[in-house]
Amino acid sequence: MAIEEPLRRAVLTAGNFDGLHVGHRAILDTVVRRAHDLRGEAVVYTFEPHPRKVLQPDSPPGLLTTLEQKTELLEEFGVDVLVVEPFTLEFAKIAPESFVRDVLHRRLRPLEVYVGYDFHFGRDRAGSMRMLTELGPRLGFAVTIIPEVTLGEGDVNSTRIREVLSEGRVEEAALMLGRPYAVRGTVAAGEGRGRTLGFPTANLELENQVLPAAGVYAGRLRFLDAGDPTRGAELSAVANVGTRPTFGASDRVVLEAHLLDFEGDLYGRRVDFAFGHHLRPERRFASVELLREQIAVDLAEARRRLEGV
Repeated sequence: MAIEEPLRRAVLTAGNFDGLHVGHRAILDTVVRRAHDLRGEAVVYTFEPHPRKVLQPDSPPGLLTTLEQKTELLEEFGVDVLVVEPFTLEFAKIAPESFVRDVLHRRLRPLEVYVGYDFHFGRDRAGSMRMLTELGPRLGFAVTIIPEVTLGEGDVNSTRIREVLSEGRVEEAALMLGRPYAVRGTVAAGEGRGRTLGFPTANLELENQVLPAAGVYAGRLRFLDAGDPTRGAELSAVANVGTRPTFGASDRVVLEAHLLDFEGDLYGRRVDFAFGHHLRPERRFASVELLREQIAVDLAEARRRLEGV
């Protein structure tokens, strides 16, 4: 990690921040507000890749956000500086006290540090909140622990969001994220079945690791690059996530989206698809005609659900 210019009056938070959900937002809003009050910089210190990918390569978590998405969201939230630490096995050996002294204090020089209630640090995640709150003032920075944010029957965290997505409950995921869950990718040529059905689809080569449960969803397709539609344009769409069982067995899960009010060539475009509403599970139809009839019903329902959204 290298800082090109010294940070000035940094107000800092540290963590993985996968998903950037409402629990993270509670920390970030505080950091941004305090940085404004102190005429300093709101700083986020995070890791790439996710530590579990390095420490537990056989069971890494499926990440909710790519680094690109995380960077864009942090900028949108008002963060001034993002510091991305390359996480390696060597870095993982740093003792907790050394992490506080050498990384947080000497490199970043914060005035104040805000972290979540479950923040651990250093070798074997042995660094505790007590250690941080004791060392911080000795080194010259204040430490504040931000309590958990709860929703329904439990606290908001990335694991819980992954669980509800795995059950297709995208509306609940949106409440915990503070926005619809979105995946991004590049539109690629598919097998053309949607077009033969009368409902052409954009097939996405995905960059994200987590998809909701197999099923049909109403949402928005947003364009990330120049072209027609223009960068930033959002169009209503219906997406199918799954293996397309009507056309035979397959192990490959795909996302294909049909735009409700657009006709044209989208090959090569980079897009986001934001999951607004779960319409139904994916299922096998006895005939292509029955599938075509159901798609028409899905499109009508999607229009109704997306109206005014």
